[in-house]
Amino acid sequence: MDRRSFLVLAASMASCSRTAAAQSSPKALKIGWLTAQREASLTPYLAALRQGFSDLGYAEGQNLFIDYRFGNDQVGDVPSLAAELVKSGVKLIVAQGAAVSELAKLSLPVPVVYIFSGDPVAAGFADSLARPRGNMTGVTLMAAELNGKRLEILRDIVPGLRRVAIIANPEHHGVNLEKANSEQAGQRLGVDIDYYPTASPRELEDAFASIRTKPVQAVSIFSDGFAVQNRKTIIDFASDQRIPAIAAWSLFARSGAICTYGPLQSEQYRRLAAYVDRIAKGARPSDLPIQQPTKFETVVNLKTAKALGLSLPPTLLASADEVIE
Repeated sequence: MDRRSFLVLAASMASCSRTAAAQSSPKALKIGWLTAQREASLTPYLAALRQGFSDLGYAEGQNLFIDYRFGNDQVGDVPSLAAELVKSGVKLIVAQGAAVSELAKLSLPVPVVYIFSGDPVAAGFADSLARPRGNMTGVTLMAAELNGKRLEILRDIVPGLRRVAIIANPEHHGVNLEKANSEQAGQRLGVDIDYYPTASPRELEDAFASIRTKPVQAVSIFSDGFAVQNRKTIIDFASDQRIPAIAAWSLFARSGAICTYGPLQSEQYRRLAAYVDRIAKGARPSDLPIQQPTKFETVVNLKTAKALGLSLPPTLLASADEVIE
């Protein structure tokens, strides 16, 4: 090969390499992140979201720019925070938790991709999981059918289990599905269910007073933002009563619940990135079905079990994704 032919070939290969790199690296994108929660409570999940973007070729600060807004537990600030993001020029908003319900009331000029702990259909965000409404879609952590499994775990942990208290936020969308599933499982297992709707700290204290009057052998916590904010109060109460508490999200086990079984939350946050990417490339939110959990985790707190004098079944320990000692 002569020198001229070599230079032409080299230039051609370099051009192809640049083209391939351009095709594999997404265009620059500016998005907003909006939640009513505090930043510290979401640190691990934001890390999972960033990993999802990294897997798709995005690098924050290079071709991905995220404008963050945290409501610091003030849901009423969500509309003004959303207006700030729109004004800053974001092309899309990623929303989390209680902020999603507030955004659904607004007519935002940008799409919204959300992660929501409740049932999007019950919340009015969708006609069905396959048919999101308006300019919003995302993923849900709701898996109501797992409540029965958690009662089975309690039955295996607590000898002669006959009565369980459910502490749940009645304003959480989908709570009726979770309650019904728990009651059906209770009938099947021979376990009576005492349901305590608690939407405020005052109602939570009233529930505690009722449980002291009518003792139970365990507490099942329906996981949502209210439960997260009050998890220490609930778990400390259960500990004082010498009874175990169980919930869906691993955060509760790390806070002292004897066990959690539910969606692998980090995976759901990671999956948000794919929807952001697809919408950025032209997909319509209404054409993207709301995703349900596909990966689950079991976390057991051996320290809590020992403090309560309970033995965890070997099968539960063997199947646990994490054992807290």
